[in-house]
Amino acid sequence: MSATTSPSTDTISTRDAEILTFEREWWKHAGNKEQAVREAFGLSPTRYYQLLNRIIDDEAALAHDPMLVKRLRRLRSQRQRQRAARRVGVGTR
Repeated sequence: MSATTSPSTDTISTRDAEILTFEREWWKHAGNKEQAVREAFGLSPTRYYQLLNRIIDDEAALAHDPMLVKRLRRLRSQRQRQRAARRVGVGTR
């Protein structure tokens, strides 16, 4: 269990909720996503995605916004399968 969640209340921190909200609505921001991340949270894109991946693994985040978290998990799994397929494909040539 992460330090930002409480097992008894099954809630996410304010910052985690803000990140989920941002992820749901980032396309509304002017410019590219990486710049919007820097402006909104003062984080590098790498750190943002590390936090986002931790958040979407949290069952409290799933309870907070099930449709978004399931979509983000599905997209992450898709990208992982694509990377694995590319690695396998490289060795067969």
